[in-house]
Amino acid sequence: MILRERDRAIIKDLNKFRVMDRDSIAEIHFSEKKNPQHSANNVLLRLLRDGLIQRSTAFVPYVYFGPETQIKKNSQKIGHFLAIVETYKEIRKHGAIETFLVEPKYGNKGTAEPDIYLKFRNTGFFIEVQKSIYSEKQMTEKMERYVDFHSSGIMSDPFPHLLILGEQRYALDGDYPFKIFQAENFNQFLDSLKPKHQPIVRETNVKEVKIKIG
Repeated sequence: MILRERDRAIIKDLNKFRVMDRDSIAEIHFSEKKNPQHSANNVLLRLLRDGLIQRSTAFVPYVYFGPETQIKKNSQKIGHFLAIVETYKEIRKHGAIETFLVEPKYGNKGTAEPDIYLKFRNTGFFIEVQKSIYSEKQMTEKMERYVDFHSSGIMSDPFPHLLILGEQRYALDGDYPFKIFQAENFNQFLDSLKPKHQPIVRETNVKEVKIKIG
């Protein structure tokens, strides 16, 4: 059985992300085609027939799993992994991604477990994709694990920034040894980093004068 380069890339991504929906596979691997979804369907059906990937029809569009994926077809984590794929698709639109690791493990149970480790624009990020709302106690415990992780020295300097993506904003007022950002999505996070336009006033002689703030 001869695998094409695109076949191998799809299987690699399915193992990496654990699960992907048909439309995401089409966007990532068939964007140059006239009908990406139709092209994706044909290739995925062939890989499925050859026993190289797995599929669940419980979702619309269907979702696919790599041969190394151990996740159950009805797992509640499927939605979480699909949200990680959506984050990946957002980020790649803004430039080259140097590193994108899904749920990397850095130690025994109890060590901080980010959903994503991202290296983007020569900057490291741990990303938490929050689809559910955490209680104050849960978030405090999560942050304590990151502080302990920072103290462990496992990650060389500089320690990655922590980016929390989700609709809920958390009161993180502690003095943390790393930067923390919160946004609904990665696009909003990047927008928040752009310089704000300074207000403009008009003088009586109709000249425009920029007012410097701070």
